[in-house]
Amino acid sequence: MGIFIHETAEVSPKAVIGDKSKVWNQAQIREHARIGTNCIIGKNVYIDHDVTIGSNVKIQNNTSICNGVTIEDDVFLGPSVIFTNDLFPRSHCTNWQIIETKIKKGASVGANATIICGITIGENAMVGAGSVVTKDISPHALVAGNPARQIGKVCRCGQRTDGDSIICKGCK
Repeated sequence: MGIFIHETAEVSPKAVIGDKSKVWNQAQIREHARIGTNCIIGKNVYIDHDVTIGSNVKIQNNTSICNGVTIEDDVFLGPSVIFTNDLFPRSHCTNWQIIETKIKKGASVGANATIICGITIGENAMVGAGSVVTKDISPHALVAGNPARQIGKVCRCGQRTDGDSIICKGCK
């Protein structure tokens, strides 16, 4: 099938991993996680149970993806991206509910970004490194900061665009 799983990775036999995907050192993939074809799961990545990841997704080292997150095709997650799934975390509460988060096709999230649960990052959007995302991000938006705010737009290729255009000069 062409799946590579490093000998130090811990992958549940109840997880589904697509053809041509690679799972690197010390990654952990829990039960009922679904990972598409041609994905790269970097060193020390944690993928919680029931997470869905599309095809052609690249997840860099030390990223943590908790239950309630859905990642569509062609998404890039930089090193140490963190997702949350509880808006009011308390260790003593037993009745908390998972709040879903969606990362749409072609989006990119920079290194050390934190994604607060309950949001959607739109198609081909780009989140700057170190940002804290607390609300939905529009398709093709370029956001940065804490909290993340839109500072421009990006083309499908990832280059910044002029004004309200979603196509860069190079792609025209």
